[in-house]
Amino acid sequence: MSLRDRSAGILLHPTSLAGPFEAGDLGPAAHRFVDFVASAGLSWWQVLPLCPAGAGRSPYSSSSVFAGSPDLVSLERLRDDGLLDEGDESFAPAVASRHADFDTNEGRRSRALRVAFERAKTSTSEREGFDDFCRRNDFWLDSFACFSALKQLHGQRAFFDWPREHKLRESSAMREIEATHADEIGFHKFVQHRFATDLDALVRHAHSRGVRLMGDAPIYVAHDSADVWANPELFQLDENGDPSAVAGVPPDAFSDEGQLWGNPLYDWDALAKFGYGFWVARLGQMLKSFDAVRLDHFIGFSRYYAIPRGEKSAKNGSFHTVPGRALFEAIFRALGPVELIAEDLGVVTDEVRALRDHFRLPGMSVLQFSFSPGKHAEASRPHRHAVHSVAYTGTHDNDTAVGWFSGPPDDASSDARTHYEAERRFALGYLGLPESSAPAACARELVRATFRSQCETIIVPIQDLLGLGREARMNRPGVAMGNWSFRLLPADLDDTLARSTRDLAELYGRAP
Repeated sequence: MSLRDRSAGILLHPTSLAGPFEAGDLGPAAHRFVDFVASAGLSWWQVLPLCPAGAGRSPYSSSSVFAGSPDLVSLERLRDDGLLDEGDESFAPAVASRHADFDTNEGRRSRALRVAFERAKTSTSEREGFDDFCRRNDFWLDSFACFSALKQLHGQRAFFDWPREHKLRESSAMREIEATHADEIGFHKFVQHRFATDLDALVRHAHSRGVRLMGDAPIYVAHDSADVWANPELFQLDENGDPSAVAGVPPDAFSDEGQLWGNPLYDWDALAKFGYGFWVARLGQMLKSFDAVRLDHFIGFSRYYAIPRGEKSAKNGSFHTVPGRALFEAIFRALGPVELIAEDLGVVTDEVRALRDHFRLPGMSVLQFSFSPGKHAEASRPHRHAVHSVAYTGTHDNDTAVGWFSGPPDDASSDARTHYEAERRFALGYLGLPESSAPAACARELVRATFRSQCETIIVPIQDLLGLGREARMNRPGVAMGNWSFRLLPADLDDTLARSTRDLAELYGRAP
């Protein structure tokens, strides 16, 4: 199965899985979800980034783009491997909820991982796998584990607020930390080993069921990250290690103020000097587990938007050129004909299209963006979506389909409300629905239209398959808090949903 085959899949982040704890992980619930995907006649499971979540619990602002999130490590698999006991307080059941409790979940898992680490020290079988993992991943693991140990030592302060010798990684200071904090460094390596073990098991199970996994690569890294700490020469930083400008996007359909992400910007000349090895290593590692990878903010590989440090919104920024063609030539030269998806949403210039099409990358076609009235938007209609693209009802940044058809958010401006009403009326006409149609009925037709699409691959967020409303939205761009917490309930993935989804997949030629 490849992105060139007519197929369908589901967008769901593992933290959204139902299960016995306060948030989902890569354990048995993830394997059961794979079984559901297969029984529903689907071929792809797309996730959000699996790296440690950053500010606001966002997986797009991480302490490392190479590391896996400790919150996704399976406690049940640790128990099965003899590193935890069933009677441990770690297994006290959590109350099922539509929203994940990240704070409680992090505390539970942190305590359990410490217990498991102590027991793993005396396990011969665990040690053999651990040593091999450390050897194969030393190019990022050593610096990440040391960074994490230093974060612990300095009360979780950002690295640019550490003492100078630690902030700048002075050799003598690093040797001292490696000697005096070897156990803490070993703990963080152990957690990454367990994450990799869980992900490998999930990949094998998915492939045995004919399901392929689609990963997500954030274009930027967080300032307070092991990536910037260990590789400052690859970023636009001043002599104090502070960004001279930060990343974001100008005002668009998601936000009147634009999006001020705050990530440091790459020094593309430095990346070129080192043969773009940072990106080759990132994607090479991901593609050992994922069958395809979505490249977040693909526009940023053609040009980036720089916002001066200290700005309160993203309105006052400027665009700068990126050597995207040289970058992707290096990636494909090193990794071969890997499958990448270009998230080409936003203001797509001719240069962005040329870069995407030169490397034959499928772009993204989002139906919620397809219904602006007027001839100027004719190219965005679903019947004009490119065959070699991936169609979505909406993404993790969109409202759910039911929410979108229910009306504009309460805080929408009068202009936004007017624009929304025009798009909604056009969408109803396009889908052949009367004005009186309920939002749930409209959402079902939007899902059907996505399955009917001429695009080779389609992905539907699980919220839209379930017909959930605005309360189930995953993320609101430009809103710092209260995102990412959507969660399934145990009864959501039933046989009725699997059969109805398989019927659509078979009707429109997308079933395996």
